[in-house]
This record gives sequence, structure tokens and C-alpha cells, in this order.
Amino acid sequence: MNCADVQMLLHDFRKRRLDGGLHAEVAAHLESCMACASADRAEQALDEVLEQRLPRHAAPAALKRRLGPLVLMGPPAEAPAHRTMTRWARFVAPAMAAGLALMVGGVLMRRSSSQGSALASLAAEVVNDHLRVLVSQHQVEIESGGKHQVKPWFEGKLDFAPEVPAPEGTELRLRGGSVGYVFDRKAAVLVYALRQHVVTLLVFRTEGLAWPDASAGQAGPVRSRETSARGFNVVLWRSGELGYALISDSDAKELGEIGNQLAGAVQEPGR
Repeated sequence: MNCADVQMLLHDFRKRRLDGGLHAEVAAHLESCMACASADRAEQALDEVLEQRLPRHAAPAALKRRLGPLVLMGPPAEAPAHRTMTRWARFVAPAMAAGLALMVGGVLMRRSSSQGSALASLAAEVVNDHLRVLVSQHQVEIESGGKHQVKPWFEGKLDFAPEVPAPEGTELRLRGGSVGYVFDRKAAVLVYALRQHVVTLLVFRTEGLAWPDASAGQAGPVRSRETSARGFNVVLWRSGELGYALISDSDAKELGEIGNQLAGAVQEPGR
């Protein structure tokens, strides 16, 4: 298990969602790797801050009433037919099913595992960056007086010139920007307000970065990929050598529409 594998699992490791063997592997790696141990401490600190700052909502009373009888009843009794299952059904059928699953799954996994890994890794990284914006006391380094004030601020701070899209006629308001990181590379962090929601747009170089196929939607003139992580929605697209990640807890459909507008503004930088 390498560092990339471990760091993708840190959130689930902290929440004790991994099975025993995998949990032990991650724990052993953290004992021997200072970089991953540091990332784990950062993950823990971030979780602690979020526990204090993000709201929690109680389950609706109607849902509690529906679940109450299920809790009192406990697990269903085993049916007689299950207790009298033949030796063949108990041993041969599962083996045949497992063999078929391996045959089919092997083909699908080869096609999707690398894409799924790239998407999960990228989504986890950009959501973590968005969370850092949320918990920061100073969310932006340059307050917005308009895109023409924010864009020049990045000169000399990045090795590329990011566009600062600010589409008109929408509820999206540019609050400002700062410099952050996506994995090992510097990124422009643009912070917007959408009513009561914070929306973060990350702009960064994609060279050498595993990028998931953009096959799930359309962001303006470019193909996009929509996903979610930790309860936050993410819209990803790429234009030229730059990647864009839009993150918020706002409605997924609305965020996708905003992604269309921002991608269109990036493609037409005169706007």
C-alpha cells in the first residue's frame, strides 16, 4: 500500500469504516510514514473543526416513528428453508456465483478502476480544499472589487494566469481569491457566495495529473464530470492545460448550471 492509497483512505480510516485487515494496513503505514502521519493529523484536525462549525440536523419525527418498530423487532428470524439449505446450495452455488462475478467484474474493473480512482482522489482533494476555505477565518486574501481587481492580484503568485469568471445576471457573487494547493501544485482559489452557500472554484495545472474521463455532462463548451464527496457536490472540467473544480453544498443541479456559466465565461475571457 503506497502513500496515495493511504491518503485516499484517511477519512474512512478516521471514521473506522474500513474492514479489519485494511484498517490495520493503513495504521501500519501511518506508523512508518511521516508524510502520511502528518496528513492524518491534518485530517483529524479538519474533522474536529468541522464537528464544531458545521450544523447538524436531527432526523425528522416521522422518520423516527417509521424506524422505531424496526429497531424493536430486531433482525428477521431465519426462514426454515434457509436452515435446511442443502450442502450443494451452501457450497457449490456461492462458488459458481463468485466465479461468474470475477469473470464479469474483472472486465469492468480493468476499465473503470483507474477512472474511479482518479475521480475519487480528485474529488476528495478538492472537497478538502473547499473545507479549508469554509473553516478559515480569512477565506480570501484579496477581497473582490470585481474580477478586474482580483485577476491582476494573481500575477507573480502562480505560473499561469487564471481567468476569474464572474457571470452577470446570476445570484453568484465573487467574494475574492487566494492561492492554495491541489495535490502538489499551486492553485487559484476563487470564492463566491450563492445566497447562504459558499462556492469555491479551484484552477490548477493538470499536467501529470490523473484526470477522470469527462463523460457525465457538459459545462459550457467543454465536457464535465459531476460527482460528490462528504456531502459536497463537485463539477470538474478541463480547458487546455488547466483544470477547474467547482465545489459547494448547494443543489447538484444548480451547481451544474453554474459550472456551465463559469466554463462559458472562461472560454470567453472578455466577458
